[in-house]
Amino acid sequence: MEIIRVTTADQLQDCFKVRFNVFVDEQQVPEHLEMDEKDESPEACHHFLIVDGDQPVAAARWYEYEPRTAKMQRIAVLKSYRGQSLGKQILLAMEQQARELNCTSSVLDAQCHAEGFYNKLGYQVISKEPFYDAGILHVRMKKPL
Repeated sequence: MEIIRVTTADQLQDCFKVRFNVFVDEQQVPEHLEMDEKDESPEACHHFLIVDGDQPVAAARWYEYEPRTAKMQRIAVLKSYRGQSLGKQILLAMEQQARELNCTSSVLDAQCHAEGFYNKLGYQVISKEPFYDAGILHVRMKKPL
């Protein structure tokens, strides 16, 4: 498997395939909430993709949310590939790039069921209480980079 820092429109489309499978089809997130201005081009955000041969199996993105703070988003792994540390690998790759670009902390909005996963990777809850995003309960988490 290979982790790719997305630079082409085709790679970006592969990210969307994974995200739609996980968020829209599996989790029933409304399609219009899944895409935004950060998906307009490979340059609009830092997109990452994991492929198994030519099959896209995981995707994620990040952007500089506040000065020196990366916001990790849309972390998705196809159901048949879960349990193989791909979520961890893609998140660590994004954190590495964020450090290269002088970010000193990372934030993310974790679905509540995934809080333990992110906690094991050094993230701590900073929101006072869970909140809904696309109809799914989340908590905001932060980690120093």
